[in-house]
Amino acid sequence: MTILISLLVAFDGGMVSTAKTPAVAKTGMVAACHPAAVEAGLKILQAGGNAVDAAIAVNAMLCVVEPMSCGIGGDLFAIVWDAKTQKLYGLNASGRSPYAASIKAYRDLGHQKVPEMGALAVSVPGCVDGWDQLRQRFGTMSFAQTIGPAVEAAEKGHVVPPVIGRAWRSAERSMKRDPDAAATFLLPNGRAPGTGGTMTNNRLASTFKKIIAGGRDAYYKGPVAEKIVAALKAKGGLFETRDFAEHTSSWVDPISTDYRGVQVWQLPPNGQGLAVLEILNILAGFDVKKMGFGSAEFAHLFIEAKKLAYADRAAYYADMEFEKNLPVAELAARAYGDRQRKRIDPNKAALEVEPGDPRLSTSETTYFTVVDKDRNAVSMIQSNYMGFGSGVIAGDLGFMFQNRGALFSLDEKHPNRLEPHKRPFHTIIPGMATKNGKPWFSFGVMGGDMQPQGHVQVLVNLIDFGMDPQAAGAAPRIRHDGSSSPTGEIMKDGGKVFVEPDVPQAVVDSLIRKGHDVARRPPSASFGGFQGIMIDEKTGNLIGGSETRKDGFAKGY
Repeated sequence: MTILISLLVAFDGGMVSTAKTPAVAKTGMVAACHPAAVEAGLKILQAGGNAVDAAIAVNAMLCVVEPMSCGIGGDLFAIVWDAKTQKLYGLNASGRSPYAASIKAYRDLGHQKVPEMGALAVSVPGCVDGWDQLRQRFGTMSFAQTIGPAVEAAEKGHVVPPVIGRAWRSAERSMKRDPDAAATFLLPNGRAPGTGGTMTNNRLASTFKKIIAGGRDAYYKGPVAEKIVAALKAKGGLFETRDFAEHTSSWVDPISTDYRGVQVWQLPPNGQGLAVLEILNILAGFDVKKMGFGSAEFAHLFIEAKKLAYADRAAYYADMEFEKNLPVAELAARAYGDRQRKRIDPNKAALEVEPGDPRLSTSETTYFTVVDKDRNAVSMIQSNYMGFGSGVIAGDLGFMFQNRGALFSLDEKHPNRLEPHKRPFHTIIPGMATKNGKPWFSFGVMGGDMQPQGHVQVLVNLIDFGMDPQAAGAAPRIRHDGSSSPTGEIMKDGGKVFVEPDVPQAVVDSLIRKGHDVARRPPSASFGGFQGIMIDEKTGNLIGGSETRKDGFAKGY
């Protein structure tokens, strides 16, 4: 049974409605951005599956009902708390560039940077192998059980909710340019399904059935892989069957920092989770609680801390299998945060921010989380990157390819430079927080460059301002754009600060006086998409929150 509690959030002397209420349950819970995905995960839990089984079911369903954000043409990252071993495990299921990819090859084709769209932006999709790795290590159910509900939804049809419906309609024109894309993602009348419309995807259902029958090898080897490679080659890609046959995921050790007694966990690069830890380490030296929620003082310090962390992101983050000496431990250290903090002027916005030197010390996406009856917890994020990814569809297989390769640099000296069989910088990051060595909060905030910013704002709302998960996610957000980019460009003009409508004008005016370029924007996915489940320390019950800017919810039993 899920208990709903009505709540208002105090904001700078006023009250802001959370629009949704936190879900509280005793046994298990799922939080995701589509109702069908939430229900698919809950059915798995209620049938005896664990959090990993449910997470795979949620993700498979999202591939059907939210195809612009995720799919088996994209990558996956996860943090898993295993109740049996009482340990955290990290999975990097992101893919690599083709063996034939090189800076010279792209420049010979006339490119000064990796294109954002098209086959040259594609890296090997890691999603299906990620599911398989999770299932083999922690799962208890077969793909037939976990992917089966998604097959049924793809064949029988699913109803499109408002936020997803708007995103689908915005891609209608581009879908019409490709017959396979139109046949897969548009209705027979050539229109995208709008809010309340019903959509099927029999092509994806067929591919799912091949995975159910043949496992992950059905995707990375044999006829499916051959069809994928042929589709990418036909559109200018550099892939061969070897690129897919040799794909592997990596189990990695999560990295962390202590923020006011809470251990916050992220995955190491090639993702950008390290930026969350850097920002928190900088903020740890300020009395954020005293500043007050929604204060101009905190907003300025948060923006400046973000600039510093993203300058380091631009300089250092890359595939650690290639770049063995990346200063990850140094960047995550509290001592480095102490030094970086001194670079912030409390009265003036920095216009140009160079990376620090940590060695002086002695990233469209969908996110979801599941906690089961044994308190196994899965924090998972899966993505195509931009809406519908690269725009390249895999023939009649029913899904688009990601465009993560667009985040490689063509600068030979940059750690994130394009090289054969290398993972690009990634924006998608799952989060986990523990207290006293036990899982406390499984969470994420989807949305490209917004993700570390969203993670920090949600955590500060919880830890410093005492909000529950729903209030922490619904509270008005700030977004800083114009950062130093993962391809190496350094911010020169201070960037742009975007604020949601409920941020008071007095805060905006104060930021402008400090030199920030500020603009208001309506609530949307550009401010991120939060889902989170908290395990209450006193009762052991689950408290869930779900993004007010998305279609889904948190639900338990």
